[in-house]
Amino acid sequence: MYKYLSELLSDKKGGVVFSCFGIWHWLYIFAAVVVATLVIVWLKNKDQACKDKTAKRFINIAFGLYMADFFLMPFAYGEIDIEKLPFHICTVTCVLCFLSRRNRFLDKYRSNIALLAFISNLVYLIYPAGVMWYQVHPLSYRVIQTLIFHGVMTIYGLLVLIFDEQKLEWKKCYRDIYLLIAIVLWAILGNMLYNNEIGESARFYNWFFVIRDPFYILPATIAPYIMPFINVAVFFAVENFIYLIIFLVKKMGV
Repeated sequence: MYKYLSELLSDKKGGVVFSCFGIWHWLYIFAAVVVATLVIVWLKNKDQACKDKTAKRFINIAFGLYMADFFLMPFAYGEIDIEKLPFHICTVTCVLCFLSRRNRFLDKYRSNIALLAFISNLVYLIYPAGVMWYQVHPLSYRVIQTLIFHGVMTIYGLLVLIFDEQKLEWKKCYRDIYLLIAIVLWAILGNMLYNNEIGESARFYNWFFVIRDPFYILPATIAPYIMPFINVAVFFAVENFIYLIIFLVKKMGV
């Protein structure tokens, strides 16, 4: 059984290679856009209960994909990839979105978490650096799982922004700051716990890019002291841009 699943799920090398904005990348993006459009059109005239139930189904699917991946990694990669722990922005927002539907405290931040999930997962869907690095076939499990997961998370975030009763309010944007700071601190904790530079078990993780910037532009000596603030500032700026879009859409009565 292990041999069969390993052959099925392991990285496929040779032939076509998944590349950023290659034909296969566009197909994955197109599929996400089509699904999002169809769901939004279908929900437009539905009652609120149906809209909430649909959004909940999407986050349940995303969380299910995330959890199932841990059980499939040994077949696909020969080990469980610790980097998939929920310390990156996309994975931690998946867990938080899932819990926000079940926890009273997090429920107050449901839309704020969904906004952050939408932004982060959309960025990854557009620039999937994590799968490009491996130079594998577009139909490898690694590519399929990663892009479908981020696509489902993006759609969930969009559904919440459009249909959720808990509307985002500019005057409450301080919640976004609280959330970003909490996630940055969580990522710092993860890096402190799991990074190890000693012996054969040496590992270096850069969850939420709080140690080094994604493109390694900043010197390693100062990046850990600057990147946490840059992350908060950049994401908060993008969130405020979306707040502006929401405000303009409301003003136009769309």
